[in-house]
Amino acid sequence: MTLQTHPTALPEAFKSAMRGLVGACSLITVGQGEAANGLVVTTGISLSAEPPMILACVNRASSCWPLLQREGVFGWQALGAAHQPVAERFSGKGGLQGPARYAGAEWVTTDTGVRLLADAPLAFACAVDDMIDRGTHSILIGRVLQITTQPHSGALLYWDGQYRILEN
Repeated sequence: MTLQTHPTALPEAFKSAMRGLVGACSLITVGQGEAANGLVVTTGISLSAEPPMILACVNRASSCWPLLQREGVFGWQALGAAHQPVAERFSGKGGLQGPARYAGAEWVTTDTGVRLLADAPLAFACAVDDMIDRGTHSILIGRVLQITTQPHSGALLYWDGQYRILEN
């Protein structure tokens, strides 16, 4: 067992330790046209059933953060077993930015203008309820406006720096 006690070593030790947590990959989509963007998070969770709300943590240095503030609506979708290529594009693999990340997948647009992955196991169109700044990130709280589901799509997980597939 390694015990890190030096304050300057804690951030790197923390990042390394967090790789030991299994995270369900979720995709946040925001913006329209040339301002469309998105990012993958492993922090998406249910916050409340009444009213329906979700929570995710978004780095304030990300290109999506100002869009979330400006647009006021976003999509949140769980990624399924077949969505590793989508996760890689939205994680910036290959250098893709903005609207180019949407290529290669089918999307539906809700009446609120939110784009959702058509075959996501579950997807929510949300309104930004609050963004609470803590450290390098904002806690994004979304009020769920619409829900779509595709049962039996499996799940895309992230653990120890790699994507993992869970099929049903």
